[in-house]
Amino acid sequence: MTSVFAPDLLQDRVILITGGGTGLGRAMGERFLELGAKVAIASRREPVLRAAADEMMAASGGDVFPIACDVRDPEAVDRMVDAVWTHFGGVDALVNNAAGNIAAPTEKLSHRAVDSVLGIVLHGSFYCTLALGKRWLADGRGGRVLSIVTTYAEGGSAYVVPSAAAKAGVLAMTRSLAVEWGPRGITCNAIAPGPFPTKGAWDRLLPDPSLMESAIDRIPVRRAGEPIELANLAAFLLSDAGAYINGDCITIDGGEKLKGGGQFSWMGSLTEEQWGALEASARGATKADRGSAAKQAGAPRGAGSSR
Repeated sequence: MTSVFAPDLLQDRVILITGGGTGLGRAMGERFLELGAKVAIASRREPVLRAAADEMMAASGGDVFPIACDVRDPEAVDRMVDAVWTHFGGVDALVNNAAGNIAAPTEKLSHRAVDSVLGIVLHGSFYCTLALGKRWLADGRGGRVLSIVTTYAEGGSAYVVPSAAAKAGVLAMTRSLAVEWGPRGITCNAIAPGPFPTKGAWDRLLPDPSLMESAIDRIPVRRAGEPIELANLAAFLLSDAGAYINGDCITIDGGEKLKGGGQFSWMGSLTEEQWGALEASARGATKADRGSAAKQAGAPRGAGSSR
C-alpha cells in the first residue's frame, strides 16, 4: 500500500495538521513526510507533540515543527499560524483534524460539554481556516483546506449530537468556501471516516470490547479502517492529482453509512450499566487530562484530541 504514490508526490509542500500529535492526525503526518512534505503538528499537549515530532523526524528524516495551540482561541490560532509560516516560510495546506466527542444521552449533557465539542470542532476549524485563508488571499497564493468530518455530518446521529452539529457546520463551511475561494486558488474538501479505532479517542467512546464488536458488525466489509488508508486518501487530495476536486466530502467507511444512518444510533440499545461504564470511563479520562495540564502549568494550552 505504501507504494501507491510516487515518493515525491508532496515534495516540499508545507502542511499544518491540527490534532497532529496522535491518532489519525499523526498517521497523516507520517504519510505526508514519506511523500516529501514538511509538516507542522498542533495539539494541546506540548510534551506529546515534541515526542511525536522527534519520533516522526527520526523515522522519516523529514522536517516536523511542533507547536502547542488551543484552537478554541482565535488569537492563539493566529500566533500558531504566524509561527508555522515563519518557520517554513509559508504554508501550502491545512488539515482540520483536531476534534472532541462525547457519547451520551443528550439530556445528560451539560452546557460545558456542548461548548467543549463545538469549540474544538466547529470554532477551531473555522478559526484555523480563516487564519490561513486570509494569508493566502493577501499574498495572492493558492492553498488547500482538508477537514476531517464524520459520516453523520449530513444525516446526524443520536448520542453524539454536539459532534454531529459541529461536523455538519464544518462540512457547510467546506462547501461554502469551495465556491467563494475556489476562483482565487484555494480548494476546500472534507473526508468523512467511518470507524478508525485509535488510542485515546475511540478508547473513550467505546471502552468495552463488546461495543467495538457491535460497531464493526455494522460495517459491510467487516473490519475497521487502517490509518494508512485514510492517510493515502488525504495525501491524494492534497496533491496536484487532486487539484480539480473542490467542495466534496469523500466517505471512507467500508460501506457503513449505506447500511444504516447515524454512526452511534445503535447505542439506544445499551443498558443502564453500560451507560454507567461509559460515563465512568469518560470522567476518568477527563481527570487524567486535567492532571496532565496541571503538571504543565505555564505551558501553552492546546487544541484538543484528534478524532
